[in-house]
Parts: sequence; structure tokens; C-alpha cells
Amino acid sequence: MLDPVDDLGPALLTLGGVLGGLLLLWLVLIALLWWRRPDHVTVREALRLLPDVLRLVRRLAADRTLPRSVRVRLWLLLGYLVSPLDLVPDVLPVVGYADDAVLVAWVLRSVVRRAGDAALTRHWPGTATGLTVVSRLAGLDRERDATPLPE
Repeated sequence: MLDPVDDLGPALLTLGGVLGGLLLLWLVLIALLWWRRPDHVTVREALRLLPDVLRLVRRLAADRTLPRSVRVRLWLLLGYLVSPLDLVPDVLPVVGYADDAVLVAWVLRSVVRRAGDAALTRHWPGTATGLTVVSRLAGLDRERDATPLPE
């Protein structure tokens, strides 16, 4: 007679392998996101701008003059940011929000490359200092950029 506990062995081994693989993939993705962040922008600077950045992303996503692929990326980013599922759970201090900041920077870089710096400047809801930080997050160098900052 077969023991039901013996039948669980291969299933538990498979489940453990799948969970271990997902954990490894998650760690690699976090490492890649952290590696791709701008060197000169700290996580603290990025987190302080979160409300203005959310408004910026929403405004850019609603701008029909931008290419559809850019708007889709922005809507997906908004969906990720409001979703309770995260790469790193937000309950972990600092690190929980760091993945969000790195992902926002990554998406903003791709948006600026495709839509241009003018779209970022036109839709920025915050201060000129905040725009400078967001521009650095997006990979722009405001000192070399000829576009004037809004007052």
C-alpha cells in the first residue's frame, strides 16, 4: 500500500525548485534595477519627489501628442506603482520603496529618449529644483541642456 506522505516528496521538491528559481530571478532583477540607477541620484532624493513624479507620469500618460508606446509604458508604470504586488515589498524600510524609485527612473529615461525633454518640462508640476532632480533621474544633464527651467 502506498503512503500518501511518500507521494508528496516529488511535489514538494518541485515546488521548492520553482520557488527557489523565482526567488533567484527576483534577486537578479532587483540587482539589475539597482545597477541601472543613475549614480548621482540618491534614493532619498528620488523618494522625496514621489507625489510630483506621480502627477508627472499621469500627465505624460494622458498626453495624446506623445507616441502611443510611451503612453503605454507610463500607464504600465502607474499600474505597477499602485499595485499591492511589488518586486520588493514596500513594508521593508527604504529598500521597499527603492525598487519603485529605480523603476521610475528607468521608465522616465526611456520616455525622455522617445518623447524628448520638452515633454518632461511641459508636464512637470513641481519646483524647478525638483525638475532638476527628475531630469537627472531621467538621464539629462540640466547644466548642458539649453531648455530653460520653468519658474
